Amino acid sequence: MGPTPQHPRGAEVARALAEIAAQVERAWSRTLARFEAEPGSAAGTDLARLVAAEPDQFDWRVVDAALERLSCPACGRALGSGARGCGPCDEADGYRYAARESDRPGVPPGNEHAVRVAWSVSRHPHRHTPRAACGFELGLPVVHAGHLPTTAQAQSYRAMIDRLTETEVERVASLAELAALAGRRTG
Repeated sequence: MGPTPQHPRGAEVARALAEIAAQVERAWSRTLARFEAEPGSAAGTDLARLVAAEPDQFDWRVVDAALERLSCPACGRALGSGARGCGPCDEADGYRYAARESDRPGVPPGNEHAVRVAWSVSRHPHRHTPRAACGFELGLPVVHAGHLPTTAQAQSYRAMIDRLTETEVERVASLAELAALAGRRTG
C-alpha cells in the first residue's frame, strides 16, 4: 500500500477522495475501451466532449472524468471546476447532476447521490461556501462507507458547523472534533 493520502481535513477524507478518484478513473478507462478510444487521444477528447454534452446517457463517474479532461474555454480550468461566475463552468457543474446514479449494492437508497454531491463539493470546495464545503468534506467518509445520515443528523451537523468560528470551519478534521468544538457553544 502506498503513502497515506493527505487532506486538510485528515486521512479519512483523503482516503475517501483517493478511492473515489480511482473509481472515476476505472469508469473512464472502461468507457474508453467500450468506445475503442485510446487514453489521451483525439478520440478520447471527442468522447469526453460527447459525455459532457449528453451527461444523462452516462454514469456520474464517467461524466466527472470527462469534465476533468476538458478545459473551460473561459477560465482554462477543468470544465466545471472554475470559480462561481464562470459561465461555462457553472453550466457544466449544473449539468453534471443530469448523469445517472445507481446506488451500490448494500447501501441505503440515496447513498450514491450523497457520495456524488460530497465528492463534487470536496473536489471543488472553492465553488461553495466554506461551511458547506466543511460539511460535505466531513461527511464524505461516512457516505462513501455506505451510510446515509438521517435528515435530523444532517441538520444537527449543519447546526454544529454554524456554531464554529471561520478558523474552526477551515481546520475541523472530523465529525467527533466538530461535536467537541460546537459543544463548547450554545446555538
